[in-house]
This record gives sequence, C-alpha cells and structure tokens, in this order.
Amino acid sequence: MTAPSTLTVLPIETPTLGDRSYLVHDGEIAFVVDPQRDIDRVLALLQEHGVRVTHVLETHIHNDYVTGGFALAAATGAAYLTNAADDVSFERTPVIDGQEILVGSRMRLTALATPGHTFTHLSYALRDTESGSDVGVFTGGSLLYGATGRPDLLGADHTDALVRHQHASAHRLAELLPDEAEVFPTHGFGSFCSATQTDAASSTIGLEKHRNPVLTQDEETYVRELLAGLGPWPAYYAHMAPANAAGPAAPDLSPPEPAEAAELRRRIEAGEWVVDLRHRTAFAAGHAPGTLNLGLDGGFATYVGWLIPWGTPITLLGETVEDVAAAQRELVRIGIDRPDAHATGTPHDWTEAEPASFATATFGDLAHTRHHRDVVVLDVRRRDEHHAAAVAGALNIPLHELSSRLGEVPAGEIWVHCAGGYRASIAASLLDAHGRTVVAVDDAMDNAEPAGLPLTGQPA
Repeated sequence: MTAPSTLTVLPIETPTLGDRSYLVHDGEIAFVVDPQRDIDRVLALLQEHGVRVTHVLETHIHNDYVTGGFALAAATGAAYLTNAADDVSFERTPVIDGQEILVGSRMRLTALATPGHTFTHLSYALRDTESGSDVGVFTGGSLLYGATGRPDLLGADHTDALVRHQHASAHRLAELLPDEAEVFPTHGFGSFCSATQTDAASSTIGLEKHRNPVLTQDEETYVRELLAGLGPWPAYYAHMAPANAAGPAAPDLSPPEPAEAAELRRRIEAGEWVVDLRHRTAFAAGHAPGTLNLGLDGGFATYVGWLIPWGTPITLLGETVEDVAAAQRELVRIGIDRPDAHATGTPHDWTEAEPASFATATFGDLAHTRHHRDVVVLDVRRRDEHHAAAVAGALNIPLHELSSRLGEVPAGEIWVHCAGGYRASIAASLLDAHGRTVVAVDDAMDNAEPAGLPLTGQPA
C-alpha cells in the first residue's frame, strides 16, 4: 500500500451527544483520539482504510460520555495513552506535558497540558515529519470552534481556577502553533461540555484568533462573560468520570429480552421507565398508557440520561428492531449498558387496553384558545431561555426539574411548549402518564409572537 502524500484525518461524528472522535492515518498506521464507547465504528473504519491502529489517546477523563478508548486498545493491542496525572485504575501508557509520541514513521504528536475543562486535560499537536508541516491540534474540551469547554463540571470550588486555566491554555496553543494549523476539538457540536455552541464545522488557529472570545478578550472579560452564560448540564455527567477512570469494557449490543403487553404494564406499575422511541406526533396520536416519549429524532440519550433516576430499569419500544438497536447504541455511550426489555410494533401491541393520546397544537392555536378560556401554559425550556423570551403568563419549570415539581403545575388543561417541540413532547408524556390533561405545542418558539402571543423577557 502506498502511503498518501498527506495525512488523513477522519472525524467520527456522534451528533446526538455533540461530539467528535478522530482516526488519523498515514496510509498504513493510525491513531485514534477520544473514541466513543461503541468501538465497532472505529474498527470498521480501520478495516475500510486498510490501516492498523497503534495508539489510542484521551485528551481528558470525559464527563459527557463513556469512553471506548480502553476497550479499543484492548481489542487492537494499541497503546492507551492518558495523562500520567489521571487517577485511573487500569494499566495504560502515561504521558506528560511536552512528551513526543511517534506514530508510524511520519506522525509525531506532542502532548500539551491544557487545563481548564479539567485539571489534567491534554491537547495533542500533530506534525507531519515528512512534509515538516504542523497539521493541527486535537483539543478535546480546550479550544473549541468559537468557544471553549466549560470549566464548572468539577464543582463550584474549582470553577474559578479552571476558567482561568482555560484562558491561559487557549493562549498557549495559539502561541505554539502556526495560524494554518487545524483545530480538531472533541466537544462543541451540541455537547453540554461546551460553554457555548457554534455552527462551524472546521477551523484553524488563525481563525480562532479572530473569532474566539478566549483569544480576543482579556482574561477578566472572558471569565466574567463565560461564567455568566453557563447553564445546567445533564445529571448523568456525574457518573461518567468514575466510569471512565475504571476502564470501561466494550458494550454488549445484543438485543434485550422481548416483553409482551402484560409485562410492559407490570414494569410501568413498578415505576420502571418504558420509553417510546417514535416521533412525537405518532406518540401523541396513540401510545401505551404510562409510557414516556423520547424520540430517536432528537437528543434521545442526553435527555434519558438527564431525566431518568440513575439505575432505574428501562424498556425500549420501537417500530422496528433497528430503532431499538439505535437507541441501545445511544444508551451505552452514556453508561446505560443493558435495557431490561424491548418490544416492537405499534401501541396496540404494547397495551392490553386502548392506546392513550393527547392533542398537539401550534402557538397560533394557543393564542386562539386563550381568547376563549383560561389554560395553563407550561414552558419547559431552561431558565436562561425563558428569561430571554417567554410567553406572557407562562409557568417555567425546566424539563429536567419537572418530575420532581409536578405538584407545582396548576390544575386544569396544560399547554406545554419548549423551543421546537421535542422537549415539550417529553414533558407532555410525563404529565399524561400522571393523569393530567395536556396539549403539546409542536411549534417553533419564533412563531409565538407572530401568532399573537405577547412575549416578556430580556433578549440578549
């Protein structure tokens, strides 16, 4: 096999969690950065490109997903590289700031301490020794596209120190690397590990120098504005770092046990989660009573992990076995290894009674209805979203708080909305399961004011 004239960098997207992993090769030898738990995707790419992985690298102990690094290294015989300062319980190849790692004959990585997202965060600068070019830097949760990784995931006691480290780390990268060097972050594509979000799909050090607040603002301005903009993060994050420090094994993606309608009812009555994976419009039209709607079309794993009491048994309902398999893959990425059961088909297959349903509507329908009768308007967006622009008179209970605050929702007909419909359907399914009369607003928030609903708030 003839080696390519340039090194090949293959992003491996996990859009549902807002992350990227990377496979980099020279035509023969490869390394992988920050792989997700379902390593079969990486193994397939290695086979497709006909290359052999010799090194698996972690930029940090992740907070938003269970790593596949340990399992990938074990499966391939590759060296598994983590920061020597990381407190882990498995054998690995420890690396320190400034250490150089030669991969194959022409890929030279330099580990660079870039604390800020965590205290032991590393970035890896890649140089092509054949061409003499600085290809780029794998920045994990440090320098992102137009943003940085959030500094508050280790707790309030460490946030001030970490946010200042983050500023210094970004400037270190900008000083060490040429403007043309590409930036390859792990977070920033929707992950709550990112302090803010961007639509950018690629970037360079030079571009970040001009558009990234961490590089355009002085330290105090950056610290003040970043901390002011931080919101909540998913509850499941608390379980990720301990799992990653233990060296998680490869997941079992074999199908869970099948369940009939009577078994599904028993599980619901026992307080287990029975999750309908269909689109929200199909769920509203008909569903097994007591089931919850977290569709595969949205942030499925993020919201399951955020909302479910950790350790609660979960059963998956999908139209097809492929839907169940897709959901199962999403769940292992956040450490929910084995659903307890599954069923496929339609709501008529999942309940011995008649399927339940609730209405859906637009903001225009809500405006019309409020002219004729009083209804409860429940906004399940985050507080920062509600503060920026809210339907006048709406009650704000963020989705991640709703299950513990159901008693605060007034009696009567509840019209629940979010920014686009996905979270509203989750909330509506939860309220419906508790016997409330609910209407799910399946509409974009941008349509509320044109529909005639007065808004309050303080736009940014």
